[in-house]
Amino acid sequence: MAGVGGVVLRRSVAGATAVVLVAEGAVLAFVHLVLGRTTANQSMSIAGMDPSVMSKATYAMGAGMGGFLLLCAVFLAVAAIRDRAPGTFARVLLVTAAVTHGLLGALVVGLVGWPAFGVMMAILCLLVASLMLYSAKDARGADAGARGADGAGGGPEVQDAPPGHPLLGDFGDFKPTSP
Repeated sequence: MAGVGGVVLRRSVAGATAVVLVAEGAVLAFVHLVLGRTTANQSMSIAGMDPSVMSKATYAMGAGMGGFLLLCAVFLAVAAIRDRAPGTFARVLLVTAAVTHGLLGALVVGLVGWPAFGVMMAILCLLVASLMLYSAKDARGADAGARGADGAGGGPEVQDAPPGHPLLGDFGDFKPTSP
């Protein structure tokens, strides 16, 4: 996407995804806060576990999930503001968030219903669209755009055969022997 329309689309999708992830993180943190308080107030216990441990674990899980989604939103907001592809660490986090939303969508359809599934799939679509619009070739920088359609240009030279051993060179290569 080289035109102005592509830039606007990339930035708007990344920005919208960041806003949605912030809202989702806040909702999940609030839900875990309510669940933790309910667990502590009702003195609920599963298999003899201490209710205070369960409520604290619920608080920690809500904070962890909210923080993870907030971090993903920050990376997407930075990508939208700079109009540059996220780095490797950010891409790994965003792919992890996308896979998590896919798995949670499959789980939530049975537990909560189809509307919750639709919300999870919409967020998954936003994450995947953000990752695809800022493709990996954009992450390499301007070097990818310097080459023409035929691959000629300032890029690395293409080799027909794999190089030798990195430490031994051609000395350590195994060659087939036939009589």
